[in-house]
Amino acid sequence: MSIKLGVIGGGVMGCAIVSRLLAQGTYQSTDILISEPTLSQRELLQQEYGVQVTDDNNLAAMAPVLLLAIKPQVFDKVVADLSQINPAQLVISILAGVSIAQLERAFPVGEASQNENRAVVRAMPNTPATVGMGITAISVGTYVRAEQLDVATQIFQAVGEVVTVPESLMDAVTGLSGSGPAYVAIAIEALADGGVAAGLPRQIADRLALQTVLGTATLLKESHLHPAQLKDRVTSPGGTTIAGVAKLEQAGFRSALIEAVVAAANRSQELGK
Repeated sequence: MSIKLGVIGGGVMGCAIVSRLLAQGTYQSTDILISEPTLSQRELLQQEYGVQVTDDNNLAAMAPVLLLAIKPQVFDKVVADLSQINPAQLVISILAGVSIAQLERAFPVGEASQNENRAVVRAMPNTPATVGMGITAISVGTYVRAEQLDVATQIFQAVGEVVTVPESLMDAVTGLSGSGPAYVAIAIEALADGGVAAGLPRQIADRLALQTVLGTATLLKESHLHPAQLKDRVTSPGGTTIAGVAKLEQAGFRSALIEAVVAAANRSQELGK
């Protein structure tokens, strides 16, 4: 079989990336092999996407491009069990906290003195990738060639936007865009709860809250306004919005979000130790 992309891990993010790659024609189903330990999930992947599946990580590890889509907690065990690795392979990892140096050591090219020559890209996508609206930050290892960077960029452009950052900033990326969808979901839920508290039916409140956040994000993106500018445009003197903003400030809304990002970034750093 001729495999162009091997994937270890058939979970939510792995599936999101594969489904978008297939939908956009970046790869054909016959080009992709996913290694997944759970039989029911393998059957689902094969039925849903038509890709090749296996429970042998070594088969995926022989592909010219390998995407690691596993939990960081099982990284050591997965790589310890690998006995076959394509020496010319590009390794792309979406594991939070696992450094490029760790990846280079885990996937040797040949002799021990050459271990650091592995082409490695570290990436941090987020869950909106499942609907093609994600954003992925990538950092590249020293030995990644220009054409390999193009391959990695193309893979993640299938699920949204791509930015390149130094690896030293990846924990911060994890805290902001990696964990950020949870913060936004909480904010939407709280907005809807506020609407219910003010007398709205739940269904209407949920719809208003969701579309307000979606519309505001779209407006900011397309208008290139700074968020503070948009806030000022909505906030009229002595009006309803400034009354609400004052309550947010009183409750420490900004500070809570800042501290959430920093806490998540710190946790990402801990996972890499």
